[in-house]
Amino acid sequence: MICTSIGNCSVEKCISSLKGLRLAEVRLDLLSGRVGKDEVRRIFSSHQNLIATCRPGKRSQSECASLLLEAIANGAAYVDIEVDAPAALRKKVVAKAKKKGCKVIVSFHDYKKTPSRQKLEAMARKCFSTGDGIAKIACKANSAGDCARLLSLLDGKRKLAVVGMGKKGRLVRVVAPMLGSAIAYASPAGRQGTADGQMAASELQKAQRMILDGTN
Repeated sequence: MICTSIGNCSVEKCISSLKGLRLAEVRLDLLSGRVGKDEVRRIFSSHQNLIATCRPGKRSQSECASLLLEAIANGAAYVDIEVDAPAALRKKVVAKAKKKGCKVIVSFHDYKKTPSRQKLEAMARKCFSTGDGIAKIACKANSAGDCARLLSLLDGKRKLAVVGMGKKGRLVRVVAPMLGSAIAYASPAGRQGTADGQMAASELQKAQRMILDGTN
């Protein structure tokens, strides 16, 4: 399942970019201009298959949770919450999502490296126990070994999304969906992605076709 990640644009551009997409992630933390409850309501009432994501940094954890709750209330199909978010906020978001029939993605990110297999497995278990939905493991891949370690997580039966960040991580982005990764994140055509190493959906599909049948 390829998901186009939308960010680094205005709310108006975000809404127009959603047209024609089957599944999209809206990075609320990366939208420019005012992004309050009214803007979130407009975005998530405009499309039936959106992932609501708001990474802390520019906004506090509580602000992110508030926007995610608003997205859930207005039709978000999925909500992404970090596994290390404050427990009270995380539980509130997960409870609201379950009540509204919104699927939960609990995510772990390491923007500098890929941890050991033992730590990756532990974080995946923690993600599953927290949300009981989809676990997302996204790590910076600095070597072929890092890519292999990330891909090796895809040997279970639960819904796991594995993402490799950085230039070397593109291998993981291409191969992981072919091995059962629940979601593949892609950048909008001709526009900046929302994560290091993200590829356009057309590039991703072309690389997969070349692997599967040798055509482009």
